Amino acid sequence: MESQVRGGTRWKRFAVVMVPSVAAAACVGVGLAQGALAASFSVSGQQFKVKAAHLHGKGFAQYGGIDNVYTSPTGEKKTKVPVAISSFDTATITKMCQSVATPIPGIGTIYLRLEAGNNPDKPVTAENLYIDVAQLDADAEFKDIDIGVAVKDKSRGPDVKQGESVLPGGFAQQAREADLTGVEQTAWATTAGTFKLSGLSMKLGTDKKMECF
Repeated sequence: MESQVRGGTRWKRFAVVMVPSVAAAACVGVGLAQGALAASFSVSGQQFKVKAAHLHGKGFAQYGGIDNVYTSPTGEKKTKVPVAISSFDTATITKMCQSVATPIPGIGTIYLRLEAGNNPDKPVTAENLYIDVAQLDADAEFKDIDIGVAVKDKSRGPDVKQGESVLPGGFAQQAREADLTGVEQTAWATTAGTFKLSGLSMKLGTDKKMECF
C-alpha cells in the first residue's frame, strides 16, 4: 500500500491496466500468443471495446487523468479527453474479447475482433499494464481497499506514462487485490509491460456483430 498524507492518498507509482488491449495487427497478436511481450495499442481518434468474463488482479490502483487523443492519422490534430487510468501489477483474465470499428471511405466499417483466454486453465496473463478507460461496467470486489484523493508527487519520475496528465486532488483508490466479473469497457489506449494471450483468435470483417458488445 502507498503512504498516506493528510487530505488524501499519495500515489507514488502509477502502473497498469484493467483489461489488456493489443489488436493493432496480426503480427503483434501472433507474437503475444507465442510468449510474453511488451505491447501497446491505441486507435487514432477512436475508442475500442474490451470484454472479459473475469479478471483477477493484484496491486490495483485507479486515478483520474487526461489523454491527448490524436484525431488524424498523421497526428497533426489532437484533443484532450478525461479518462480513468486503472492499473494492476499482475492480472489473469478469462474469456477476453477486444474489438475496434474503423470506418473506411468507399468501403464501409471494418471490424477487428480479438479473443483469448477462452480455456479456464489457460487464461490471459499480464504484468505492469496501463489502461485509459472511458467507460466501465462490471461486478467488482476489492480486498484491503484504500480510497482517497490523488496527490501530485514529483517522486513518480519514470513511472508516469509519457504525455499523461494526472489530475491532482481528484478521486483515487488502490487495493491489494481486485476481482471484476462481467467486464464491459471502452478505452482510448492501453500499454503493457508483458502480455501473454493464450488461444489467440483474430478476425476481420464487416459484420457489426463482430463487436464484443
